[in-house]
Amino acid sequence: MVAQSPNLRSIISRRDNNLLIGYIISKFGRVRLSRISDLQAFVAVVEKASLTSAAHQLGRSLQSVSRSLAAIEQDVGVELIHRTTRRSNPTEAGLAYYQRLKTALEDIEEAKLQVSHRRLEPAGLLRISGPTGFAALHLVPATAAFLELHPKIEVEVSTYDRYVDLVEDNLDLAVHIGPLPDSTAKAKRLADLRRVFFASPGYFAKYGRPKRPEDLSKHQCIVRTARVGADIWPFTVDGKVKTIKVTGRFRANGASVINEAATHGLGIAIAPLWHIRPLIDRGLVELALARFSPPPIPVHVTWSGTRVLAAKTRMFIDFLSQRLKAERL
Repeated sequence: MVAQSPNLRSIISRRDNNLLIGYIISKFGRVRLSRISDLQAFVAVVEKASLTSAAHQLGRSLQSVSRSLAAIEQDVGVELIHRTTRRSNPTEAGLAYYQRLKTALEDIEEAKLQVSHRRLEPAGLLRISGPTGFAALHLVPATAAFLELHPKIEVEVSTYDRYVDLVEDNLDLAVHIGPLPDSTAKAKRLADLRRVFFASPGYFAKYGRPKRPEDLSKHQCIVRTARVGADIWPFTVDGKVKTIKVTGRFRANGASVINEAATHGLGIAIAPLWHIRPLIDRGLVELALARFSPPPIPVHVTWSGTRVLAAKTRMFIDFLSQRLKAERL
């Protein structure tokens, strides 16, 4: 997280009957809302890394954008943009200012729509993150269908295999698999992802199919080495979660490698159903111990709890929720 400049105080907001009035605060006091065009110019310069590109995006002259940037820097009393002949990059203070200012400007635009009761078609850039494999198989197809319905929206997807910070990573929303850590972010549970035991038809033909979880101790099991305790596999019996220690001659740290190893008959593996659905459909693996499946993993979408939820973000959350409910997860 970029440290906030001591010359920059915070952005505050006041909500009254769903109306929001935003004020951008500097050490010199309030920046009038009539100066929003200057603030928009600063945001565009940071995002485009160029005064010329920012001017083109805003439909303004280069001189106009340059004057707006100079006025903002004079207000806050620090250099916000380091200018060279080729690029315009934010300083440390400029990046801190941008992270707060971007949210405030979006909140003000959302407030304008709420106040005027206008029903405009949602537009603008939507920044989303999700786990790499899940994003490719589910998030991208959902996004394609969403963009087909809303031609004025753009989407930027970032993939992470970690818990992301919505503010630090400059995201509108994020999809997370697994329990959520304590956070100020708001969340909606989208689905429960089934986990299954599986192996290749050739493995079952050669070594037999386990009938109870205890039988796994007699089988070759493919263990993931990426985390501690990965050789302790959970299963359910009459709604209660139990565990068993497994072992095998082949181990790997990557999920895709483990899945591929299972197709080659190297043993029984455990994985989320969505992850191996293509292998099942192609007949490369078969499920086992369906009555004793491991407890499911929750999947959530999260968004910042400190800002007004933009219409495009709210619509995508609802769209993704409905779509995932219809899929075989």
